[in-house]
Amino acid sequence: MPVQQLKEFLDSQAVNYTCLSHSPAFTAQELSQHAGLGSGEVVKTVIIELDGKMAMVVMPATWRIRWDQLSRVLDTDFVQLADEDEFKDRFPNCEVGAMPPFGNLFGMTVYCCEALTTQPQLAFPAGSHGESMRMATRDFLRLVSPMVINKGFKRPDAPCPAWLRKVS
Repeated sequence: MPVQQLKEFLDSQAVNYTCLSHSPAFTAQELSQHAGLGSGEVVKTVIIELDGKMAMVVMPATWRIRWDQLSRVLDTDFVQLADEDEFKDRFPNCEVGAMPPFGNLFGMTVYCCEALTTQPQLAFPAGSHGESMRMATRDFLRLVSPMVINKGFKRPDAPCPAWLRKVS
């Protein structure tokens, strides 16, 4: 069963969602495969430390964070990946790495990659590695009211910077 707090919240808001049970998935690629989802639908939740506070970044599962750009867009000198030991207690009844992208339910600011706003549906872990949820993106955006940002991310098909390319 998905995290009860999330399920109750979605039910109270009359949001349509689908619960998906699947083999344990510890990566977005595994979730996509085990749950029969398109890789573009799956999102990942990344917990960051931003000026000493925990925050959540929700982004396409195949994308990566560009820490230098994220720091600039969030107008801070300090942003880094949060340590699991420091945030695991903030997500009761959730397995580490399977937190749903509803930071508002856990007292966290949520930043959302702008690319997600064009997806019709999102799928995400629902508190365990064997359960996920799928729902309309518009409902997610309405309920979470994340700060949508368009910089600080790298698409998997984006070209490498020239300084990273191998020289022949």
